[in-house]
Amino acid sequence: MIYVQQQAHENLQDYVRCYWKIENNNDHFQSYTILPDGFFDVLICYHKDNLEKVLLTGLWDQKTNVIISPGTTIYGIQFRLLAVESIIQESITPLINTMKTVKNSYLGLTEFEKSEDSIFFEHLNQCLLSCVEEQVAIDPRKSILLKSINQTKGSKTIAYYSEKALWSKRQINRYFQSTFGLSLKKYCSIRKGASNYSQIKNGDLFPQKGYFDQSHFIKDIKKITGYTPKALLKNENDRFLQFSIIKSK
Repeated sequence: MIYVQQQAHENLQDYVRCYWKIENNNDHFQSYTILPDGFFDVLICYHKDNLEKVLLTGLWDQKTNVIISPGTTIYGIQFRLLAVESIIQESITPLINTMKTVKNSYLGLTEFEKSEDSIFFEHLNQCLLSCVEEQVAIDPRKSILLKSINQTKGSKTIAYYSEKALWSKRQINRYFQSTFGLSLKKYCSIRKGASNYSQIKNGDLFPQKGYFDQSHFIKDIKKITGYTPKALLKNENDRFLQFSIIKSK
């Protein structure tokens, strides 16, 4: 398995966490478990260099198993929540724990000849920058709310975000349910837990910032992923994709 990751243009940092590529250049299928992380993706799937399909995922609040066929290359755009308002411009609630096919012409992909990774990622940069420049005005409460959640990795209270955005907790929860498919509380739990994946990969199994104690830490991680931090660290057969690609210290 070949994995590549690259940061998006600096002007896209509020919308895109990263670009990535995973390639199965073996002659057998590869199976992985994907854990919730608080982001959603556009998946651009090639089979033997031919554009096969483009998929838009929703958020995931449970683990999911994926199988990558031989000769398959998948490029991904890992989006932050603000991208729903400015780039996707539609609710992703129907896509919770699933995905849908979008046109292969999305982001000008049918007009772009697959090339080196750096050129491909630059093509995505230019397309997404155009989307951001052409975006309609966003409700400032939404912008402040989503940026605050991202900056704090979901580690603050609902009251904190409500005060920050000058928006009632009830209205925020209604917005989250209708736009993303889950409550703000649940999203923050996922985002906060996922922010500790790197620490767990490096053997730190003690509570991180935002948890009362080790018991609370273990319980929340297991609730999000279905596994204890110790099981995630062990990562038998490299089954947990996010842990397999994290570089150890």
